[in-house]
Amino acid sequence: MAEHHYDVVVIGAGPSGEGAAMSATKSGKRVAIIEDKQTVGGNCTHWGTIPSKALRHSVKQIITFNTSSMFRDIGEPRWFSFPRVLQHAQKVIGKQVKLRTQFYARNRVDLMTGEASFLDANRIMVRSNWGEEILHAKNVVIATGSRPYLPPDVNFRHRRIYNSDSILNLSHTPRTLIIYGAGVIGSEYASIFAGLGVKVDLINPGPRLLTFLDDEISDALSYHLRNNGVLVRHNEEYDSVDGDEQGVVLSLKSGKKIRADAFLWCNGRAGNTDRLDLENVGLEPNSRGQLAVDKHYRTQIPHIYAAGDVIGWPSLASAAYDQGRSASSDIVNDEFFRYVSDVPTGIYTIPEISSVGKTERELTEAHVPYEIGQAFFKDLARAQITGEAVGMLKILFHRESRQILGIHCFGDQAAEIVHIGQAIMNQEGEANSLNYFINTTFNYPTMAEAYRVAALNGLNRIF
Repeated sequence: MAEHHYDVVVIGAGPSGEGAAMSATKSGKRVAIIEDKQTVGGNCTHWGTIPSKALRHSVKQIITFNTSSMFRDIGEPRWFSFPRVLQHAQKVIGKQVKLRTQFYARNRVDLMTGEASFLDANRIMVRSNWGEEILHAKNVVIATGSRPYLPPDVNFRHRRIYNSDSILNLSHTPRTLIIYGAGVIGSEYASIFAGLGVKVDLINPGPRLLTFLDDEISDALSYHLRNNGVLVRHNEEYDSVDGDEQGVVLSLKSGKKIRADAFLWCNGRAGNTDRLDLENVGLEPNSRGQLAVDKHYRTQIPHIYAAGDVIGWPSLASAAYDQGRSASSDIVNDEFFRYVSDVPTGIYTIPEISSVGKTERELTEAHVPYEIGQAFFKDLARAQITGEAVGMLKILFHRESRQILGIHCFGDQAAEIVHIGQAIMNQEGEANSLNYFINTTFNYPTMAEAYRVAALNGLNRIF
C-alpha cells in the first residue's frame, strides 16, 4: 500500500477546500487535496451556487423576452421547458470544472480522487477504484461541505419527490410544484419555477421570509413572489408527504392538504462528516453533521481545521473560500489570516437581494440613533433604460457621525451594487461616512448612482 507525506491534506475540493489548498501551496507547503467525486468544484459548482444561478439567469432572460414590448415585434411569447433551460447551466458547470482543475495542476497540488477517512490524527486513508493509499499529514483541513437534510419519513426515492440536489435531474416541467422550506434555496427555486410559468406553493415553517434580512427587504421579496404567482404559506409544518402516479399530496399539521405534480424539499442541510471516521481522532459533529471550530478554524484537535458548509454559518460559497484561505493562513502563520465575519448576503431570487451590515431591527433594539437614505430604481435613468425598474437601495447610517451601518438592496444587480457600500463601510475612522457618496462623482447613467441619490435622501432627514 502506497504511503505519502504532506504538510497539508485538504479533504474536499469545493470552495473552502480550494481556498485552503491554493493558500497553503503558495506558501511553499506540500499539499494534497482529496475529492470523492470524479470532478472538482464541490456542491457549489455541481448542485448549488453555479447551476441555480445559471438557471436563474436563463429564466430572467426568458421573462425579459416575454414581457418586453420591443420583442413583441419579433414574435409571440415563448415557453421553455425546465430541462432545456438546464442545458445552459450544464455548459457553465463544465467551464468551471475545467478552470478549477487547471488551478490544482498549475500550482502543483496533488489531486486525489477517492473517499477519505481518518485512521488517526495524522493519517488519512484514501479509497478509490484503483486501490488504497495512506496520506501522512502534519495538518488537515476538513472541507467536505454539506448536503440537503433529508427527513427519514419522506420518500425521496419517489420519482415526483425531489431535494435541492436531485431537482437538477428533473426531466420535465411540472404544471404545479410544492416547495417546502422558504429559506434562500427555497425562495430562489420558487422564483425560477414561477418564471417558467409553474404554479408554485411555497411552504414556510416560519412566520416570514428570510428573517435575517431587513424587514422591508423581506416584505418586498414576499410581495414580488406573490406578484409572480407564488402562493406563500407561513407558519406551516408538514405532517406527511405522499407520492402517487399522478402527483404528490402534502399534509400539513394545520389540517390543510395540498396537491401538486411534484414536491421539492428545501429545508436545511447536513454536514458531510458521517464517512470520515471522526471517532478515530476524537471529533464529534453535532446533530446536523457540523463541526465546531474556534476563531482560527481549528477543531478540538489543534492541527485539524474545518471550513465551509461543514462548520455551518454562513454556508455561502463566498465565505467558504475565504474560510479555507484563513485556515491555511493560520497553518503557515502568514499576515493574511482573518476570521470571516463581514459576509454580504447574495440571494438570487427575482428580484435579486443583497445586504451587508446591520438591519433596522438590530439597530433599533441596540438603541442606535440611525437614519435612512433611500433610492428607488424606478427613478434611476439606467434602470429606466434597461427596463429593470423594480428595486431599491437603502443606506442605514448614524445620524450624528454619519457612519454607514448597513446597506440593503433588492433589484437587478443587487449583489454587485452592495459591494460599493461594503467597501466604504470597511474604511477606518471618519473614512466610513455617508459624505463619501455625497462628495463623489458617479458615472451617469449607472446603477451605482443609487448611492448618491440615497445619500442625499438621507442627508435631507437630518436636522
